[in-house]
Amino acid sequence: MLGNKKILALFLGLTLGVSTAALAQAPGATTPAVPKVGIVAIQAAIANTNEGKKELDVLQQRFSPKQAELKGLNDEIEGLKKQLQTQGDKLSEEERGNRVRTIEAKQKTLQRNLDDAQSEYQQAEQEVVNRLGTKMLKVMEDYAQKNGYTVIMDVSSPQTPVLYAAESSNITKQLVDAYNAANPSAAPAPAVPSAPAPKSGATAPTPKRP
Repeated sequence: MLGNKKILALFLGLTLGVSTAALAQAPGATTPAVPKVGIVAIQAAIANTNEGKKELDVLQQRFSPKQAELKGLNDEIEGLKKQLQTQGDKLSEEERGNRVRTIEAKQKTLQRNLDDAQSEYQQAEQEVVNRLGTKMLKVMEDYAQKNGYTVIMDVSSPQTPVLYAAESSNITKQLVDAYNAANPSAAPAPAVPSAPAPKSGATAPTPKRP
């Protein structure tokens, strides 16, 4: 025979199941609301707004002279390396050593200037992301409330723990449109050819709520 505890547990489970079924079938009964979840690539959303495109284009133009300077120094170093490679056997030991030291010194200068430029660019880029990100968060809150979203997850980072999401849950474009509508004065910047900005080794972090 079943013990008293097992009988009680079986009785409670059976009663709960009947009650739940009866509630679901009862006229006028309300069912629990299903949370509406959305995903967004917040960094892409910020960068693709009219204001984001304008700000990043200005930033790129600002660093174009530095980019050209770094490229010029790199080209000079490559030229010196080729000369040393083709003329090395004709040079004296002393001359060869002098050229090697010159190349090494210029390489150190290039690396130092490149590191400084990347650091400065990352800082400037982060300032843009934070400033526009604060406005984007407000737009996102308004959009979520108007459209019944209870949770919105940022999937900008590959480490985001989202294994699957239906395409219909991706609201990145909708947030870009909502941001542009809320900030109509930020018109897209005209296309201006410019040298690429220094490559950043790290992705700009997602803006935090102040």
